[in-house]
Amino acid sequence: MISSSFSIKTSATMECVDITSHLSRELVPHGIKSGLCFVFNPHTTAGLTINEGADPAVRDDLIAGLRQIVPLDFPFRHLEGNSPAHIMASLVGSSLTVALRDGRLQLGTWQKLFFCEFDGPRTRTVHYHLLLAG
Repeated sequence: MISSSFSIKTSATMECVDITSHLSRELVPHGIKSGLCFVFNPHTTAGLTINEGADPAVRDDLIAGLRQIVPLDFPFRHLEGNSPAHIMASLVGSSLTVALRDGRLQLGTWQKLFFCEFDGPRTRTVHYHLLLAG
C-alpha cells in the first residue's frame, strides 16, 4: 500500500472544490496501473463526494440543498457554533474509494471528486492510500 496526502485551501464558508485533477496528478509518480484509491478527509466539518463536474451549478445546488436540510439557525448546543457543518459532514461522509485502471481513476463521464467545505475558509488535508491489484 502507498499512502500520501495533499493540502487544499478553501475560500468560502461552504463550497465544493473539485479535487479530481489534483488527485490524478498525485497518482502519476506512483506508477500504479491497477488497484483501488482510497481517499480520506480527516476533518469533522468537511466531507468528500463524487458527483457531476460538468455544470458548476451542481456544486452550488449541493450546498443549497444541504442548507435546506440542516437549519443554520437551529439552537444547537455545540459551543463553537459550527454544528451545521458537523451534521453536513456526517451526511456527505468522509471517504471515497475509486478503482484505478491503466493508472487512471475510473470515474463516469460526468463524475468528479469533490472536497466539501462546510466550515471555511481553511487549509485542509486530504489523505489517499493506493491498494495495488493482484
